[in-house]
Amino acid sequence: MQTMEGISISFQLRSFLLLSLFGLFPVLEANGTNVTAGCIKEEREALVRFKQGLEDPSGRLSSWIGEDCCRWKGVSCNNQTGNVVKLDLRSYDCYLNGGQDDPSNLNPSCMSGKISSSLLDLKHLNYLDLSMNNFQNNPVPEFLGSLDKLSYLDLSYSNFAGLVPPHLGNLSNLRYLDLGSNSLNSSQPGIWIADLSWITHLTSLEYLNLGFVNLSMVSDHWLQAFNKLPSLTKLYLPFCELQNLPHSLPHMNFTALTVIDISSNSFQPSIPEWLFNLTSLSFLDLSYNDIRGDISVLLGGLGKCWNGSLEELYLVSNQLSGQLPSSLGFFKKLRYLYLFDNLISGPIPASVGSLLNLEGLDLSYNRLNGSIPQSMGKLTKLNALYLLQNFLEGVLSQNHFQGLRNLEYLQVSSSNKSIVFNMSSDWVPPFSLKFIRIESCNVGPSFPAWLRTQKNLSRMHINNAGISDTIPDWFWELSPQISWLDFSNNQLKGVLPNSLEFALNGNDALVDLSFNRLEGTVPFWHKVTYLNLAHNLLSGSIPTSIGRGIPSLIYLNFSGNFLNGGIPDFISEMKTLQRLDLSNNNLTGEIPEQWNHCQELLVLDLSINSLSGNIPSSIFSIPKLQWLKLNGNTFSGELSFPSVNCKDLIFLDIGENELTGKIPTWIGESLLSLSELKLRSNMFSNNIPEQLCHLSHLHVLDLADNILSGPIPSCLGNLTSFRVKSSFEPVSTYQLYPFIPQMELVVKGREFNFSNILGLLNSIDLSSNNLVGTIPEDITDLLILGTLNLSNNHFTGKIPEKMGSLRRLETLDLSYNQLSGQIPPSMSSMTLLNHLNLSHNNLSGPIPSTNQFLTFNDPSIYQGNAGLCGNPLPTRCNASNSADTENQDSTGNGDSEDENERHDEVISFSIGVGLGFVFGLLGIIGSLLLNKSWRNTYFHYIDGFLKRALAGVAKK
Repeated sequence: MQTMEGISISFQLRSFLLLSLFGLFPVLEANGTNVTAGCIKEEREALVRFKQGLEDPSGRLSSWIGEDCCRWKGVSCNNQTGNVVKLDLRSYDCYLNGGQDDPSNLNPSCMSGKISSSLLDLKHLNYLDLSMNNFQNNPVPEFLGSLDKLSYLDLSYSNFAGLVPPHLGNLSNLRYLDLGSNSLNSSQPGIWIADLSWITHLTSLEYLNLGFVNLSMVSDHWLQAFNKLPSLTKLYLPFCELQNLPHSLPHMNFTALTVIDISSNSFQPSIPEWLFNLTSLSFLDLSYNDIRGDISVLLGGLGKCWNGSLEELYLVSNQLSGQLPSSLGFFKKLRYLYLFDNLISGPIPASVGSLLNLEGLDLSYNRLNGSIPQSMGKLTKLNALYLLQNFLEGVLSQNHFQGLRNLEYLQVSSSNKSIVFNMSSDWVPPFSLKFIRIESCNVGPSFPAWLRTQKNLSRMHINNAGISDTIPDWFWELSPQISWLDFSNNQLKGVLPNSLEFALNGNDALVDLSFNRLEGTVPFWHKVTYLNLAHNLLSGSIPTSIGRGIPSLIYLNFSGNFLNGGIPDFISEMKTLQRLDLSNNNLTGEIPEQWNHCQELLVLDLSINSLSGNIPSSIFSIPKLQWLKLNGNTFSGELSFPSVNCKDLIFLDIGENELTGKIPTWIGESLLSLSELKLRSNMFSNNIPEQLCHLSHLHVLDLADNILSGPIPSCLGNLTSFRVKSSFEPVSTYQLYPFIPQMELVVKGREFNFSNILGLLNSIDLSSNNLVGTIPEDITDLLILGTLNLSNNHFTGKIPEKMGSLRRLETLDLSYNQLSGQIPPSMSSMTLLNHLNLSHNNLSGPIPSTNQFLTFNDPSIYQGNAGLCGNPLPTRCNASNSADTENQDSTGNGDSEDENERHDEVISFSIGVGLGFVFGLLGIIGSLLLNKSWRNTYFHYIDGFLKRALAGVAKK
């Protein structure tokens, strides 16, 4: 069984091995070499015509000469009658170019051509194997349905295409049918079945493989067709694009099933209960189907197989939840249990130690917690143990491994080193590992001495393991057998040996010792294709011998060391290089002039060095380049290239240099895939070119700290990626180690390092230039803009009234300009705004006092605006401004004309009340003066009131 490295068993390899062993399928007639009767002339002539229709570049049919066809390679006859009964033209090497996991890469020696109907003259043919050939997308011949003696038909891995002819339903004697794996990727049309009714006529069928056959057009009752095959024992339906998995069946006829593989379809059901009636089941694969339900219910239902023969259970990448039951230990014959990538929680039950036949166990990528049971040490047949990415904790001791003498593949990880490896320094493991992967566990601080006993190791990953020891000399003696070495993110010390030779795994040899404290010069290690020594203490220059001795380098990363000297010319001549990172060193001099040989280069990072001179134009002619960082050097001159050829460039950072002249228009004309453009801290002058408005994928535009002049182009408001949410396409570099993009960006006045969230950044920074004019209204159309910095320029006029439309804006800096007028009331609706700076302008009027503005309590963000008033400034607004503030607060960003009307109404009402009071008072006084009796009565009343009031006070 092939070991899974984070995913399930490869179906293709499983099928390949199974079919290779299926020579035991009974063919009752003897081989042609023992035939007593001679070859029948008509059948020999039929075979010759069949051969004439084929193309046989490898000469596999070169033996098909002479009179006795029974002696031809691949032909078997009945030893009594001489009839051809078996034709086996399986080509075992046809797919070897692509490896066992990628059989889509065909060997040019594959047999191809047209299958002749002359096979119909082989009246007694009962075995036909044309698998592992290349029939070039031709359809499966209909006439095969007339070979009525056939009991065995294998057309797998043969690159057929089109509709599977229903005529195959006439083969009533067929016991074995394999049509699998004729389409292994989206570029191949493959074969399909629209109606399964013809399958029901194959009542003798025992083995059926339709893997990779498109069944998306069959009815939702597809399972009923297979349920009518009472002799069926093995059913393979992976990658068939089936949509519906029935929960139950009214009647069960295929109870003889021992093998079911319905993995990698489009099911999203609950656990199908009909599985629980298959009491002879030995193999079940439901992987990659998004099946939901409680794992304990599924295991409990399969409990009917406890006394049967369930040996292999694959439930990878579903949505199974719940806890593993202690009854798991009842599956005594279980050999492989793969539960990778589900939602299973709780502890690993100690009863797992009762699965004494277990050879492979994968519980990775779940939510398991608790400690790893010591009972696992009883699994003497265990070959592969995978416990990655859970919440496991506790100590792993020698007792956990004491009986694992057959263990070859071990993968364990934890979070925050919650698993501790506690082994004595003289421990000798009972196993001999081929592959070890320990991530984020506490293995150190000492270097694990027991690794010295592992003489068969080919891949070793022990990263972020808390090892702070010096690498012992004996460790380097293991290198000739190692094809993949990863001790990154530790604190390893020592001097790297200058010369080592690593093994190749296929065409790859990978070494990752990044983020340690290793010293010495850059080593010269043979055969390495991936070399990552980033963030160590290496010094000296880059040796020129690397280019000659390691010509197949794909990935080279020496960043974050203390390397000096220049960049050797050989670097720019490495034809296979995909990623080169020499950033954060002390490299000097000019970079190589010619980069035309780097046809595969995707990532080039030479940032944060002391490189100087001009940037060569050939860098912008690397056809596949996607990521270019040259920032933080002293490059000078202009970027006046006649042409560029970097149509796939996503990221360009040439900031923090001494570049001069205009911003080149070819950036906006030729680099149309750009997502991030950083030109900050140079000496670019003149206007911002309008061609930059063509960059419809742009997420980051940073032109800060130059000497740019003129207005902001109004067309910036048309930048699509700032108006509508768009996806960020990551750099697709080196498949074994994916590229993780990183970028430094000045936000809120500080530089931050962004990594995995680049697609969420939407930033424009034009600060610290000599830009003039008004802020264009169109900029308020950039609805998903997150950061806008226009500070330290010479902008005049008002802040756009619709600035509040930028609802996703988190940072706004308009400081140090000559902006005037009021702060627009609409800005109160910018509820995500958390950094604001409007200081040192000519703004006036009240500061808004609702919504987000209530959180801005720092007066410095408004200082330098003599006309501003209100909190948090000490300047209080006058009555008129207060009324304005109240109206602004109550209306938010409402219509200004309505506000003026309401303001006029308040003033009119106040004047009316005041005049009424004055004239009323004058009327009373006039009446008292003119009428004596009124005057006497009024003063008599006042006199009595005062006496009573004074008497009340005296009593108190």
